[in-house]
Amino acid sequence: MEEQKNIHLKKELSSIHLWAIGVGLVISGEYFGWNYGWGVAGTLGMLIATLLITLLYFTFIFSFTELTVSIPNAGGPFTYAFKAFGPWSALFAGYATLIEFLFATPAVALALGSYVHFLHPALPVMSVSVIAYVIFTIINMLGVKEAAWFSLIMTILAIIELLVFMGIVTPHFQADIFLKDAMPFGWKGVFAALPFAIWLYVCLEGIAMVSEEAKPSKGVIAKGYISALLTLCVLAIGVMLTVGGIAPWQNLDKLDYPLPESIGIVLGKNNKWTKIFAGVGLFGLIASFHGIIISYSRQIFALARSGYLPSIMSRVSHKKKVPHWALVFGGLIGLIALYFFNTSDLVIIATIGAIVMYIISMLALFRLRKIAPEMERPFKAPLYPYVPVIALLLSIVALLSMIVAYPKLFILFIIGFIIVAIVFYFTGAHKKVELL
Repeated sequence: MEEQKNIHLKKELSSIHLWAIGVGLVISGEYFGWNYGWGVAGTLGMLIATLLITLLYFTFIFSFTELTVSIPNAGGPFTYAFKAFGPWSALFAGYATLIEFLFATPAVALALGSYVHFLHPALPVMSVSVIAYVIFTIINMLGVKEAAWFSLIMTILAIIELLVFMGIVTPHFQADIFLKDAMPFGWKGVFAALPFAIWLYVCLEGIAMVSEEAKPSKGVIAKGYISALLTLCVLAIGVMLTVGGIAPWQNLDKLDYPLPESIGIVLGKNNKWTKIFAGVGLFGLIASFHGIIISYSRQIFALARSGYLPSIMSRVSHKKKVPHWALVFGGLIGLIALYFFNTSDLVIIATIGAIVMYIISMLALFRLRKIAPEMERPFKAPLYPYVPVIALLLSIVALLSMIVAYPKLFILFIIGFIIVAIVFYFTGAHKKVELL
């Protein structure tokens, strides 16, 4: 571990960078993925699911921020679990976080490929997805500040596009279309739609993975988190409402490009603005794809630095101090996932990982309040313990709903952890890990 102890990341990110990374991580969720929820819940059922999940995220982020600013470490959730419960809980938290980010990335890649295919049908979805992995892994090699500025530009363009989109389609909104067959599966559908509602916000906690690279100024991390959450809340609800009143949800619930299709319904599919919008729509997908790569590489780096993964993945480039081997490893896992899962399954697996991690993080928050009351907490969860309790209970409800609705994918998630745990034990890693 001696070699890893001297490994550090540059502290170059301001609150605006963190806002951009946070919004950028998630904003592709407004472009695709959530519409799969219509297929299991209808428009109103999905809206109810989204309001529940919005409450979950507001309570979770205001609680999670306490952990992030108190323990600014690239490991994020696995670090909090380690301090609260020890190495085995940290392993589970790290595994869940990696599943979330490593499986969210290929979902975004497939959507990116679908958008490009919508624009240029001669270009295969899979080929575009693979090329995107290569290009953005290379971009991330350039350095975190450069990567963050790229994320900022892409995020701003994506937000502008979503606002323009809502401006174009809102005059065509019809309440009778939105309310027709709006909740065909009842409350069972609402619970089945929870993972797709989570997709509207999932990966926002990725800001924690770059917290070690945030400037030490007071309030930088908290401002980045909260401003990103507020931005995403407005965009998520706005997009869902406007798209839902354009055409019957049955026409849009299985597409990886619901927004260009909606514009095509309003303006005509052959209208030049439809094509232009689809092209500009790539900014949102690029912002998320790029941001998630930043986050999973830092999680892999932190796990390797503490002994949970091979030490080679904790190495950073000499000049830019970027975890280049972690970037390569994460990219390879994503490419494999592209070929074995469809977009819907990738979304569900990623959200299962996210919810498991949220539960562990809230338990760690309570535990650390008890065993480490002296720990410096520049930001404290408001209305403690009520806010984190709400986040914990809603997370448990979401997890139980996904276990019932998608048992095969949950079993796959658990089998993966069992394999990881066996390797962790029999290699003796559980005796060697330490928090760095």
